Amino acid sequence: MRELDEQERRIVRELVRNPRISDNKIGKRTKVPIRTVSRKRNKLEKEGMLSYFTKLAMGKGGTGRFGARQLHIIKFRLGILREQIIREIREEKVIKSNYGEYIHESFLGEVDGHVALLVIIDGHSDEDIVENFNREIIPILLKNHGEDSIKSVSTIRLSNTIRLFHNYIPMINMENGVLKNDWPDELIFLD
Repeated sequence: MRELDEQERRIVRELVRNPRISDNKIGKRTKVPIRTVSRKRNKLEKEGMLSYFTKLAMGKGGTGRFGARQLHIIKFRLGILREQIIREIREEKVIKSNYGEYIHESFLGEVDGHVALLVIIDGHSDEDIVENFNREIIPILLKNHGEDSIKSVSTIRLSNTIRLFHNYIPMINMENGVLKNDWPDELIFLD
């Protein structure tokens, strides 16, 4: 386990508040020398401890492109290994190109001792999601792992996002894409 030192904690807390903040501003706010901020930030990035993403709101509150979201839990038969799924993801050209259109997030998991693929899918409607799921995702999985590879599929309709990445509660502590200025430091989770 890698623990953050006190300077890293102050730097990361500022980055949680606003990932676009400059090293200069971090230095001024934390009293950590700017060169130290840059060095420590780069080190955390190289270690894979810091990542940055851009989230474009495509639902009703954003572009309006998608009106529905579902979580699909695909439970594979026993004998399908996590390594097989990872290899498929790395090698399958369709996954790299087409899926970005409607897959919001995906995870590998485990359900009752079976490897599972959890996929959050966006679509215009619930019906649109079901069509894309059965037309695009299922055929590739069956092709790569066999006609009997899927044990079961569960679907959950998702509505409001409550919390992201431990710290972001959009309806409570965010404004204009960053944490509100008055959100207390002690409520920013780093441990």
